[in-house]
Amino acid sequence: MSLAIRAAACLVALGCWAPVARAQDKLKLAIGGFGAWAVEAPRLAAQSGIFKKHGLDVEYYATAGAGESLQAVISNSADISVGVGTAGVLGAFAKGAPIRIIGANFRGSGDVYWYVRADSPLKSMKDATDKDLMAYSTNGSSTHIAVTALVEEAGVKAKPLATGDMASTLTQVMSGQIAMGWAAAPFGLKEIEEGKIRVVGTGDEAPSLREQTVRVDIASVRVTTERKDALQRYVKAYRETLEWMYADGKAIEMWAANIGVPVALARIASDKYQPKSARDFDSITGLDKLMEGAVKQKFLTAPLTKEQLSTLIQIVK
Repeated sequence: MSLAIRAAACLVALGCWAPVARAQDKLKLAIGGFGAWAVEAPRLAAQSGIFKKHGLDVEYYATAGAGESLQAVISNSADISVGVGTAGVLGAFAKGAPIRIIGANFRGSGDVYWYVRADSPLKSMKDATDKDLMAYSTNGSSTHIAVTALVEEAGVKAKPLATGDMASTLTQVMSGQIAMGWAAAPFGLKEIEEGKIRVVGTGDEAPSLREQTVRVDIASVRVTTERKDALQRYVKAYRETLEWMYADGKAIEMWAANIGVPVALARIASDKYQPKSARDFDSITGLDKLMEGAVKQKFLTAPLTKEQLSTLIQIVK
């Protein structure tokens, strides 16, 4: 018997044969509004080791907005997307997109605000005219839905315009290309403190949006059917991260470092604009009103049926 075979036989006899470690499952995430507290859970889960603890290797990347994130999942460029406008998801599903809602992301639109340059004559969104341009990120995003609702319900007369992410939108406001930019705190809070910009309103000025789940998290059908175990572990890690984010000051400190703002501003953003009460992952609310609005906004030709909704909404336990 060769030396190698005898050594192996010895290890087996002694119970010392080492088990082969299972490789971590890889998932790819597309995230619109990257840097906002409402979509920060995946990055914090990766940095804190929570994903690793659940046997996951998660890659995430920023998109220009939720519309782009939705397309990434539809095309299988990403497995999951976080914080996608619900109306856009409903419309895409109605057209046959292979997607599923795996959880709620945010209820209401109070986390999104609109602002102007400090020297702007506009004191509120209602002061705008049809000659003023009002920003949203991308078609089908929650900011697109909010702007449309503000025009229809709150008497805002400005002309909506897709401007991309928050940084590029700020550039367009400061250069005078558009009148009102959009942002999700803490982005822009530093500029507000410095007197460079002024807030003129939030998405919750549209009454219909206040109790609606305006953003959801989605996955491709391929992931929900072929990678159920990895998806369940992802959601378990995600829920754990959400609890930690609102319970441990260390999470706020990590987020503040990630986005380069003082911890005090980060706390204002999480407590005032993005409270835990709006982050119930397991509950999709206000669907009837949401679909009614989606029909008006031409995301849907008709409300989805109960059967369609039961297929689309697959809250992962």
